[in-house]
Amino acid sequence: MFATHEAAAILSHVHVAATWVVQEGGGAMATDPLGLWKAMGWVARTVVIILFIMSGWSIGVMIDRWMAYSAARKQSRAFAPAVAGALRDGRIDEAIKVAERNKKSHLAKVVTAGLMEFKAHQDSPGAIPGETIEASKRALERTEAIVHAELKRGLGGLATIGSTAPFVGLFGTVMGILNAFIGINNSKATGLAAVAGGIAEALVTTAIGLLVAIPAVMMFNYLTGRVEAFDVEMDNSSSELIDYFLKKRSDRR
Repeated sequence: MFATHEAAAILSHVHVAATWVVQEGGGAMATDPLGLWKAMGWVARTVVIILFIMSGWSIGVMIDRWMAYSAARKQSRAFAPAVAGALRDGRIDEAIKVAERNKKSHLAKVVTAGLMEFKAHQDSPGAIPGETIEASKRALERTEAIVHAELKRGLGGLATIGSTAPFVGLFGTVMGILNAFIGINNSKATGLAAVAGGIAEALVTTAIGLLVAIPAVMMFNYLTGRVEAFDVEMDNSSSELIDYFLKKRSDRR
């Protein structure tokens, strides 16, 4: 159902160009979305179906990443002051509980790993203070890498769609022009009416390819920017947490 509605919307944007072709050539050819679809050859239809699949997948990634980033931002805003207050009072267990209540927060995931590693080394007998800090630092770095990969999930495919969709549409364009020349050869005519069908196919597939690629590229750049901002926040939180551990070790001395 979604693909059908999307197909109708995209084809309606390109029927004007097809109408111009028909008017210039004096031929009679349907210009509504359903008519254009019926007039297409099997190669052009295959190209359009592939582009619709690519568009649907990219829209799914956009929605999924938007929801994930919004949830991460919302929970991080609630998490940061709560965990800062708990750590200020030296309540590490409470800070861990606060982090575990905000599982969608990118900051909470990183801070939880560092706090749990620090607490595990503190509770173990004979632990060396320097090793405790280093172990916590390694745990923070590992978790940052994992969270970064989670945040970027799907963005590679979005970039691929943005870069390849125009070429998929161009393939349909080439096939449409080829059909136009075949039409000229079969009809022994040289007027625009003889090539109207092939040109219409070329216009439709080209337009759909661009309509799929442009939003994908724009959203990829936007979402990549948000991931970079999250990386900066995680780096800052990790540095602040390490500073807290160092200060706590100094106080114990």
